[in-house]
Amino acid sequence: MNAIDLIRWALQTTDAGTNAMVADMRDAALIQPTARGGNHTLWALGHMAWVEAAVRHIVSGEPHALERWTSQFGTGTQPSSEAGRYPSFDEVLAAYRDGRVRTLKLLDDIGEAGLDLAPKNPPPPEFADAMKTRGRALMLITIHQMVHYGQIADARRAAGRKPLI
Repeated sequence: MNAIDLIRWALQTTDAGTNAMVADMRDAALIQPTARGGNHTLWALGHMAWVEAAVRHIVSGEPHALERWTSQFGTGTQPSSEAGRYPSFDEVLAAYRDGRVRTLKLLDDIGEAGLDLAPKNPPPPEFADAMKTRGRALMLITIHQMVHYGQIADARRAAGRKPLI
């Protein structure tokens, strides 16, 4: 197996898992996983979409497709239980799905040989090592997604949903 196939598999696997986790959470998108709060499904999904767009911006130099959502979903933001602060669940889900399609296309455009190249835009200093190549930056999307996947699993339980696994 070559690196591009491994990255594609990781992107596709985390995408399938995330879509399954959020499929029945539309009516419970703002339920926080603990009595003291936490990252609800809408925030986690929007944050994953926002970060993925940010990584594509860093890797390819393309404009950040979700920059308009920085105050709701950007790094360092906190979830709010106020629905009016967010786009609709369906809009966030569509942005997440569109972003994954774009990321997979970017991966194909980069190709195996391009994975070892430096990103076109510098990553934030705290991610400089983790994103020192285009391949590592794209793989980081999947690792980041798994962190928030777990938070959605907790929100599912708080909403009374059964675990998927």
